[in-house]
Order: sequence, then C-alpha cells, then structure tokens
Amino acid sequence: MTEHTRPQVYGADHDGTDPHATRPDHKYVPLDGGPLDGQLLDVTGLTADERTAGAYLITPHSTYGPGGRASYAPTFSRPDGPWVWEGDVP
Repeated sequence: MTEHTRPQVYGADHDGTDPHATRPDHKYVPLDGGPLDGQLLDVTGLTADERTAGAYLITPHSTYGPGGRASYAPTFSRPDGPWVWEGDVP
C-alpha cells in the first residue's frame, strides 16, 4: 500500500507525526461517512464504555464551520467498528 492510499489517522497531523502512520501496539477503528470519512481513530486509551458511547470529534469541515464537531459511534451490530457518522454538533 502506498502512502497516498493509506488512511489518515485522526489527529496525527496536529501532533507532528506522519498522518498515515499507525502503531502496531494501538487499536484503530475506521470512521465511516461525514467529514472524517476514511480516517482511522485511535481508540487504544478508551475504556469499553467509552468505545460504546462513541465520540464528538473536532473537524474543519463541520456544518458549524471549522472547529465544529462530528459525532461518530459504533453500530449495535458492529461494536468494534467502523464508527459511523451520526451528524454534526456545535
């Protein structure tokens, strides 16, 4: 897989690391739909309850403009991913 076809890791571009680099000791879920479609979310540090609840992720492409949030969560039938877009929130 070339670097251009590897998914971007959510938040990696903000911490100065390669936005396409994953770590073998981390767990990632793909984001499906919405403004972050195709990116990977590192869920390594989340508890089981937090993984069930999903997350509001900051995005530059929200309905509410840059800095708005997009709601992503697992589906009941696929709790380990992908997390699907539920909509934008302020």
